[in-house]
Amino acid sequence: MVTRKLGKTNVQLTTIGMGTYALGGANWEYAWGEQDDRDSIAAIHRAFDLGINWIDVAPAYGLGHAETVVGKVLAERSDDIFVATKCGLVWQDGSPIIGFNLKAENIKWEAEQSLKRLNLEVIDLYQIHWPNPDEDIEDAWGAIADLIKEGKVRFGGVSNFNLLQMQRAQAIHPITSLQPPYSMVQRDFENDLLAYCAENEIGVIVYSPMESGLLTGKLTRQRLAELPDNDWRKTATPFVEPEITANLALVVGLRPIAERNGKSVAELAIAWTLRNPGITAAIVGARHPSQIEQTYAAADWALSMEEIAEIDRLLALRETALTSGR
Repeated sequence: MVTRKLGKTNVQLTTIGMGTYALGGANWEYAWGEQDDRDSIAAIHRAFDLGINWIDVAPAYGLGHAETVVGKVLAERSDDIFVATKCGLVWQDGSPIIGFNLKAENIKWEAEQSLKRLNLEVIDLYQIHWPNPDEDIEDAWGAIADLIKEGKVRFGGVSNFNLLQMQRAQAIHPITSLQPPYSMVQRDFENDLLAYCAENEIGVIVYSPMESGLLTGKLTRQRLAELPDNDWRKTATPFVEPEITANLALVVGLRPIAERNGKSVAELAIAWTLRNPGITAAIVGARHPSQIEQTYAAADWALSMEEIAEIDRLLALRETALTSGR
């Protein structure tokens, strides 16, 4: 599987990494519904067996549950897996509600809890999950720098940061990577962050390349209506009007491009994010082994200039539809 270097490090990541958002199950605020741990464990093993060499997780996913599941898999394997997790989202026992805490003492406490759940002695990549509260970013980033000095963390990264926030962190300690949302229908990252990361040799690990299932080619209005009430997508902007009609029309236009190559729309969506050499890798989630089997080959699919231009035309049509509908 194709690999790319992570920022200034010597780490080579496969261009697709295993995502674990949905593996946290249904007991937290932003859940995707129920999830069977046996399926989760099988999916992670399958991802690694297929050649994927890294995994992204967070304590918030299932209020520690996803990290615990990942830890069980890591304990069963002898291969060298690069593990990325996060910090800064907190909860009270017995409550599914997520809050924010970027105080240094909390960041260090979270790191200890993650190490235990993951069965690790060192976290490869430790990322601030969200830059909230904004005024505590320096406190949190200083704590991560301390954890690196102490040998509990190898590299520090940030997620969902804007340009100014990255500059503030970079002044304290070098940022290894940024994790932004990025897909055909969510392209804000291209405005200024892409250039900043390239100029400063900061790796870019994008999440939601399939826009939480929207760009898989499998989501229909009926399936959307049938999502469980505790699935946050039921009310998310890309999944409701005025965007849902334009987004489903985009998927219809993407399907022939994928089929000409013997690929799925999901693989096309992932390959599109990787078309830019400024992207290190994309996080691809899977609930079942079959799902990662259907998407991992996108790592080796290099879109042609003609295909990229065709997709650009479809994206322009989507934007026109959204503009006229406002």
